[in-house]
Amino acid sequence: MSYDNHTPDSRFRSLIDRFGFPHLLSATLILVAATILLGIAAKATGSGLACEANWPQCDAGPYNLLPGSLPSFYEWFHRFVAMFAGFAIIGSALAAWRLPDVDRRIAGLVVLGMVLTPIQVALGRETVQQYTMNILSLHFWTAVLIFTLFLVATVLVWAPRLTGTHVTGALALGIVALPAHVVLSPVVGSEISTYSPTMQMAQYGVTLTLLGAAIVATMVGRRRFTGRALAPLLAAPPLVIGVLFFGRQAVNPALEVPYLVAAAALFVTFVAGLALTRGESASSGTADALSR
Repeated sequence: MSYDNHTPDSRFRSLIDRFGFPHLLSATLILVAATILLGIAAKATGSGLACEANWPQCDAGPYNLLPGSLPSFYEWFHRFVAMFAGFAIIGSALAAWRLPDVDRRIAGLVVLGMVLTPIQVALGRETVQQYTMNILSLHFWTAVLIFTLFLVATVLVWAPRLTGTHVTGALALGIVALPAHVVLSPVVGSEISTYSPTMQMAQYGVTLTLLGAAIVATMVGRRRFTGRALAPLLAAPPLVIGVLFFGRQAVNPALEVPYLVAAAALFVTFVAGLALTRGESASSGTADALSR
């Protein structure tokens, strides 16, 4: 029996070959990031309160298919994207567990992200039904943990294609993004205008960018660089967490100074990392040229 090369099965196989597990993991990471940012927008606008402690319904039937107001639309859209993110997390975990060529470290990270997802969903429900600061904070940090797990897994899966140039680019991105984070923070942003939902969402978008830049620089840098260049690369991720923690609390004037100190330390770390990695790259290039 002969088979047509253009059967649905062959086209589907070709699609899988072209867009494989690394692409699925990257798409999942994007969906997780989008869910976090939409959650920030929902919190900043008080949209969860528009549902009057109803979950998963809101004010327009199952899953709030026809939102009754703009605030309830924000909450609905957050839940809508979160649902697809959840499906993507489960799909990524199953693929990582079943595919024989996936690194077990990657599989462990993704499966842990899947295990945390039902907990995150339950916390999301509690933010609507109780809306206490402790639950909101736990909901946020669990989301950041899931994002970090998928970020590390994504860097690992793409690691063979990442070079010292990507480290330099990540550090340069951090240097550009950090001043934007400070400008958008309550420390400066509230002086310019009200700390609006748009500013909050933009600041957390920059926060995820900083976290991504630090993790890429550290993970790839450990494989590509040695010596003094490693010290600032290893220091960057914990400093980003410090900036995130204090920046989130900087609406309290007592925590403005720790936030600015952490931001300044991170900026110096990014600059030092960029200078040292570029210097080491230049030295390696010179040594290679002389050895020829």
